[in-house]
Amino acid sequence: MLSLVIISHTARGQSKKITIEGAVVDTAGVPLKGVSVRLTSPDGTFNQASSANGRYMFSDVSLGQIRITYTLLSYKILEKTYSASEVLSKSSLPVVVLSPQSELLKEVLVVKTVPVIFKQDTVQYNMNAFSFNRRLLLEDALKQLPNIQVSRDGSVYAFGQPISSVQVDGRKFFGGDVLTATRNLPVDFIKYLQVIDSYGEYHSAKGTQGSESEKVLNIVLKDDKKKIVFGQLTGGGGSEDRYLLSGGINNFNDGQEFSLVGSLNNTNTSLFSFGSPNGGNRERNMGELADFAEPSDGLNTTSSIGASFSDNLFKNTTVNGQYAFTKRQNLTVGNSVLQSVYGNASIFNQEDYQVETKDFNHRLLLNFDTKFKNHDVLKVEPIFTYSRTYINNYREKRLKSNTTTNDGSYSSISKNMTPNLDVEALYSKAFKKDGRKLVFNLRASIGSGDKVEQAEDRYVILDELKKNDYSFFLQRQYIEAINENRSYKLSGSYIEPINKQSSLEVTYDFERNDIDANRRVEDLERSKLLGHMVFIDSLGLNYNYNFRSNQTAINYQYDSKDKRYKYNVGFGVQPLEISGRLYAENELYTYNNVNLIPTAGFKWKINDQADFSVDYLGKNNQPSFHQIQPVRDISNSQNIVTGNPELKAEFANRISTRFRKSIVSRGQYFEANLAYNFVQNKIVTDRTATANSTVQQTTYLNMPGYYDVRSYYLFSTPFISDYFQLNINGNGDFYNNVSQINESRITNRQFIYSQSLQLRYTLDDVIESEFNGNYMLNSAKYKWPFENSITAHSFVLSLGNKIYCTEHMTLGVELSQRFNDGYRGSTMNVNPTVINSYIEYTFLPNKLAMLRLQGFDLLNQNTGISREIIGNDILDIRNNRLARYFMVSLNLRLQKYPKKS
Repeated sequence: MLSLVIISHTARGQSKKITIEGAVVDTAGVPLKGVSVRLTSPDGTFNQASSANGRYMFSDVSLGQIRITYTLLSYKILEKTYSASEVLSKSSLPVVVLSPQSELLKEVLVVKTVPVIFKQDTVQYNMNAFSFNRRLLLEDALKQLPNIQVSRDGSVYAFGQPISSVQVDGRKFFGGDVLTATRNLPVDFIKYLQVIDSYGEYHSAKGTQGSESEKVLNIVLKDDKKKIVFGQLTGGGGSEDRYLLSGGINNFNDGQEFSLVGSLNNTNTSLFSFGSPNGGNRERNMGELADFAEPSDGLNTTSSIGASFSDNLFKNTTVNGQYAFTKRQNLTVGNSVLQSVYGNASIFNQEDYQVETKDFNHRLLLNFDTKFKNHDVLKVEPIFTYSRTYINNYREKRLKSNTTTNDGSYSSISKNMTPNLDVEALYSKAFKKDGRKLVFNLRASIGSGDKVEQAEDRYVILDELKKNDYSFFLQRQYIEAINENRSYKLSGSYIEPINKQSSLEVTYDFERNDIDANRRVEDLERSKLLGHMVFIDSLGLNYNYNFRSNQTAINYQYDSKDKRYKYNVGFGVQPLEISGRLYAENELYTYNNVNLIPTAGFKWKINDQADFSVDYLGKNNQPSFHQIQPVRDISNSQNIVTGNPELKAEFANRISTRFRKSIVSRGQYFEANLAYNFVQNKIVTDRTATANSTVQQTTYLNMPGYYDVRSYYLFSTPFISDYFQLNINGNGDFYNNVSQINESRITNRQFIYSQSLQLRYTLDDVIESEFNGNYMLNSAKYKWPFENSITAHSFVLSLGNKIYCTEHMTLGVELSQRFNDGYRGSTMNVNPTVINSYIEYTFLPNKLAMLRLQGFDLLNQNTGISREIIGNDILDIRNNRLARYFMVSLNLRLQKYPKKS
């Protein structure tokens, strides 16, 4: 086999560019996969890994002397040098043959490992190709990897999407909890990190891809770290009564795993995503990653403890489990401005509030995975959660319309208890015929929600049209609500291969949701007056809700012989029924419909470096319970909400496209996504403003006309040299929202745009530096008889530096500046400057101990500002956040290897 050189000439000043394409074989002439090919030219050094057929390619290489080095484990290193004249004079090069390494050499030349490998649904980071301080935990190491970003609260984003779950060697670690893994695993233990586009167990068993994927992080340990006991202990105290105490111990034994972790702190730190200060699933934008400020609202005191294990129960059965408990107390103090737009008039609601919350969260998970002798697979995963929440809410309010002003307060004390059991089971039947599959998946959920609340609403009402015309309003209620929820979804799929390139799939999905709701409301003022409990019958509820759906579909899939493209087309029929019964009135509400659901997808592998895909999916969205329950909720006397039991289910249509390109030799990656969604029977708000008052009444209805267009792009590349890494990403989302206001249809066109830039500089054992910039625009335009436009901007600049002063001492400084404009109220448009700094000193053998002195928010300016636009409401919020404090802490590491036998 010959190594070919294809030469192309490009006029770029006086330089010529060539494309070099070749192949590598062993002494038997068999192509070698994974050979590290290193090319040095006048442009610099490029790295490439040979493909399955032994081929590699370098594009746009400047003409001049070229040196190529071929390296593969267990083979001798081969180096070839060619002058410019030799390259131009030869149409082919001599055969590139790697010979086996026959003896162990005393010295081995180490060639730079390819740092990132892009596969179809997996991106693999070879951690040996990066230089990390051996004391780093995974969370800090992730910040140094291209296309991965970590927010201050520990949320991890890869290629613009949040990481939803974590595995270690293919098994869930601590139930897949992201924070637990990233804040406990040392980076020195890790061989590879794999970012996987996961479509769920069901699609994985079928070997198909669903419509939407989530990012899963799989951690592959080094071979010598699969049997080890390790852990850490951290304690610290500081100003403002801040404290931190956390510890953990982990035992890995070649597939067996046991971990125990715990933490007590009031620094907004959490061990688990479940029950974390931000709720574990707080939706945030990528622009927040540029800010070094604390992102969680309020002050949190958190206590956490958890344990997990993984083992082989039987020869073909693995089991893993997790228990986690989190107690969190939160105090949020803030103010808000809510503008409800009604044509050329608005109702403004200004609030100053204090909310105290106590959460107690339990989570117990077990996972059983069995592979039978006939290769059938059974997976069962029950998850039990129980949460208890106490909320003490006090708000001073001022509402103002064109004719009326209300001054008053609202206070409530509530208790919520929500036990829930979820069970997922999957069975995959194996067949002798290749490609034939039969898969069943069951999801069942049983839970309840018990809530008791005592609310008091009082106002002084001033009629602006009449001088000195005051009236008073007082409402005190005691509300009891009990909801019992049951949901089941059974899915089955049979796949029959037609030939080696195509297959036919038949699927069936049955779904049922049942809710039994009971609610009663006591009028405390009348009860006090009359001396006995007085209930308001019109606000009570005894209601049963049912949703049923049956979907049968057929799908054809074709995969080309050269694996360059594949497509699928399908069609489904989905009858559904929504019913609700009011027992007191003996009224029955029903809605029946049949959805016709086409599906289609096309994926094109343009070349080894680029691919393109386009997909279409249709699905129904049932109404939420609070939208459909037929009862008036007047606990907030100024915003009365009534459900609509005659709502129909939405039907959403989504067309999405994605283009990706990676140039491994240059370390470059580009990705762009564009999606269009349009929804039939969109469930929207129907708002009415009561004349000559500040009272608004809200209900819900179905309306056509909603659509949105969402786009995202990401580009990363080394900049100037390998020491610099440049990441650029941005998104632009357009929403054509519809709703009904005062019996008139309105359109709210909202545009959200964000642009981010990140530049990282790393010089081994000297300095790590990171510069971030982000701009965000949030603009809304209302179409009425009168047009209203509302726009808010935010701009963030930040710089972080970590300097290795000596072998044992490190200095860090972080600075971020935020600029806000366009928010309602003078207190909203603040521009906080946040400065953090720390000094670390390591000691003991192998740097097992570290003393840290840190100062957080040195200027004491951290605050949270946000905007939400829903229907005709524009809500601007400013909340307190963790601000200036100083802390001294000590961290101890433990590592123990098993005795060699």
